[in-house]
Amino acid sequence: MRRRLANLGLLLAAAVLCYGLQTTKPHYADLTGPIPVRGALRDDVATRTFRVRADSVTFARRLTIEQFGRRRLLTTGGVWAVVTVALTARDSSTTVAAATWKGPDGLLYDTTERLSLAPGMPPVTVQPGLPGQGRFVFEIRPDEASGATLLVSEARYFALDSQARIALGPIDMGPDGLPDGTVETLDLTQGS
Repeated sequence: MRRRLANLGLLLAAAVLCYGLQTTKPHYADLTGPIPVRGALRDDVATRTFRVRADSVTFARRLTIEQFGRRRLLTTGGVWAVVTVALTARDSSTTVAAATWKGPDGLLYDTTERLSLAPGMPPVTVQPGLPGQGRFVFEIRPDEASGATLLVSEARYFALDSQARIALGPIDMGPDGLPDGTVETLDLTQGS
């Protein structure tokens, strides 16, 4: 009887130890995932291959774009978030192909594919010594605006490379449930 209790106690201790190891060890995705390089709005963030600075964030209900030689008006069920960035390659020609809006709840929004052929949208290629500018456009829920983080990397799917994580800061919400300063229509045909 004593031996059975000792074996049962040993088995229970081993199960608790295994459970503890399972819940505290890093996951494979954490071990092979991106290496974060953190910054804030208007900070220069230097990754392994490029530098990025998020200059401004603009929210809009609608966007005016030029596509296939004609102007179009785009609407969304949420709000458009347009982040204007300055990019510079560090040592060699670099293409910045991926940007993601990470909301305060952890929801991820990739750049909209509805503007994939517009100038200044990813992918953006930059050369060393020749800074470039880009716009990352996202369709987000209005409640995902405040406390968001912009994730910028050279490739959409990568492992063991640096990723810029730019904290966009708190944004006040208006009485209509939209971020303060949301414009009715933002014209993306102006500038790059």
